[in-house]
Amino acid sequence: MRLTGQRRLIAQVLSEAQDHPDVFELHRRVVAQCPHVALATIYRTVKRLEAEGILERREFRDGHARYEWASKKHHDHLIDLETGAVIEFRNAEIERLQEEIARQLGYRLVSHRLELYAVPIPVSPHSGGDVS
Repeated sequence: MRLTGQRRLIAQVLSEAQDHPDVFELHRRVVAQCPHVALATIYRTVKRLEAEGILERREFRDGHARYEWASKKHHDHLIDLETGAVIEFRNAEIERLQEEIARQLGYRLVSHRLELYAVPIPVSPHSGGDVS
């Protein structure tokens, strides 16, 4: 894949992302640095990076495809339904349980994706912020 200046900028913005931006958010961030980059360029670049296995497309409940760098390490996601924030996590016990469930059902787990949808637990003014 030839890395043009615009593609390089898109890749840079994606590499700096601490979240999972959709194409509209990615476009907003890119045009903040280079105003003449078209939304169509973002779409084409993201599709190409996905086809090359560089990006992974994630579709959460909000109906927007979001993107993250293809990861060698498996991780799961918790999606905050109030803010839309996507939190990546790993939990060895969850991984073990999923493999065990597949085994009990007569299968060998080869892949999976776990998405948790949640809302923050309100902190009681009387608890002093202690969540236990």
